[in-house]
Amino acid sequence: MATDRETLERWADFGGVWRVLAADDHVATVSMCRCDGGEEVQRLTTQDPELVAWLTEHLSSEPPGTARA
Repeated sequence: MATDRETLERWADFGGVWRVLAADDHVATVSMCRCDGGEEVQRLTTQDPELVAWLTEHLSSEPPGTARA
């Protein structure tokens, strides 16, 4: 079974886009969208402390300046 980090990495590797919807010190929820950055396909909620900390610094898989509003 893949870790949450591996799931997000695989999503991005196949062209999908992910965006952090909410994060605090203990949990993060991520929207996983189609490769065109459009429709949300699923959400991932993680309590992995290392991944939560990383996600608070990296809010999207999109390159800086290209994230949709």
